[in-house]
Amino acid sequence: MPQVTAPVMYATGFALCVTFVLRAWGKHTRRNALPLPPGPRGLPLIGNMLDLNMAAPWLTYEQWGKQYGDLVYSRLLGREFVIINSAKIAHELLDQRATIYSDRPHLSMNKDLGVDFNSGFLPHGNEWRHHRKMFNVALNKRNVLQYQTVTLQKVHQLLENLLNTPKEYERHFNTLSVAVVMAVTYGYDVIPNNDPFVTKVEQFIDLLLSVFIPERAALFDTFPFLAHIPSWLPGGQYKKIATQCRALVVDVLNDPVTYVKDKMAAGTARKSLVYDLFEMENGRADEETIKAVAASVFLAGTETTTSTLLVFLLAMVLNPNVQSKAQEEIDRVIGRDRLPNFDDRPNLPYVEGVYLETFRWRPVLPLGLPHMTSTSDIYEGMYIPKGTNVIPNLWAMAHDERCFQEPMAFKPERHLTPDGALAHGISYHAFSYGRRICPGMHMAEQTVWTAIVSMLATLRIAKAKNEFGEEIDVNPGFTNGISSAPKPFDCCIVARSQSAKRLVLAKNRDE
Repeated sequence: MPQVTAPVMYATGFALCVTFVLRAWGKHTRRNALPLPPGPRGLPLIGNMLDLNMAAPWLTYEQWGKQYGDLVYSRLLGREFVIINSAKIAHELLDQRATIYSDRPHLSMNKDLGVDFNSGFLPHGNEWRHHRKMFNVALNKRNVLQYQTVTLQKVHQLLENLLNTPKEYERHFNTLSVAVVMAVTYGYDVIPNNDPFVTKVEQFIDLLLSVFIPERAALFDTFPFLAHIPSWLPGGQYKKIATQCRALVVDVLNDPVTYVKDKMAAGTARKSLVYDLFEMENGRADEETIKAVAASVFLAGTETTTSTLLVFLLAMVLNPNVQSKAQEEIDRVIGRDRLPNFDDRPNLPYVEGVYLETFRWRPVLPLGLPHMTSTSDIYEGMYIPKGTNVIPNLWAMAHDERCFQEPMAFKPERHLTPDGALAHGISYHAFSYGRRICPGMHMAEQTVWTAIVSMLATLRIAKAKNEFGEEIDVNPGFTNGISSAPKPFDCCIVARSQSAKRLVLAKNRDE
């Protein structure tokens, strides 16, 4: 291995310093004396790196918002960041000025991990527009209604799984998420245990989430050598994980689409996103793009849906009064002789409040994905440079005390009018903003609502008890990274009644 001499090290350090100085001077001269948004003072070269909670950066950004305002400027290793801490500004910039704020920052980590195909990471351009067109055709609000029956079937299977082995609730939620996404995306029914498609995808997602956060990606882009530290050296775990991800992603992209093509050739293919896209292309299918779009749906939909249902379960354990009110409404509107369906949704405003509060209380993607400005902009007299990373802090928006009193409390009533009807105009959107809003949100909403109302109708969720019959307190912890979900906690899940259990078992037999 060649040695790095002291002169080379000094020259490299000097070059880095010059690069940072020139970049900073260039930004200064282009902003025509307009101020940048306020923010914390940083150190030379590294900026605000030492100020940031890298495990949960949304909490740092929220504190900055309280100190400096709803639009905060910071620097991290030469990169410029603007953090949006209010829904109002998110709407005004990401929605109303979408032509400026719809790009994505280039992250070398995407290619390292094999996810540069993902629609969510593509730069704003023709390729992204082609992906978006496919999403809009296959997963628009009207089209996802065609998947209501399969969604109900998978949720009914979830109920039986929870009744049989309630302590394995996280695995059951993941099974539901995967089953719905695989059915909708590929027309494929997953095998309950050790499904060959699902196993690879779960391995891939676990590896990806263990290393991918935007702040770490910025660090690797500034100091590329960090991504190439041998796996046997301290800090070299990333290179090993990246190699495993790239190997798995080949099968994640190819195998399910091959399954659909084989079924289409045999005339036995079910309706699915991939089937619709092949049909839409009229024999001129851009197969590589279809693979990328389908895999993007799967990777985005499974983990987030599972995490959202874990949030709901935790909220019910901690708020038994909310559960009781929701069940009283279900019993009054639906009765106890059948399971809920989508026709019941307009008549269950309190359940809708529980559903909305689940997304707001603990956002599972607290920062969404970073946007990037494609040109410079001026907002309320503040200069936002071209190439700035723009981060919508969904956590701060969901916990904005000006919009949500007692934001850490789980209160479905905040989404209702005084007479109990569903309120409108709540200033928070769980699926982000602008042209980069989650394209699968209608499918996700359909799955989560169905699971919530079905669990409330049939199950009683409570704190677990020890051998002395005493309730075990729950002190919830949450995972960190690009997503945030409740860590495992003890709880008790049983049927609300014998009739509810019989309904579930009978429904699954019929289906």
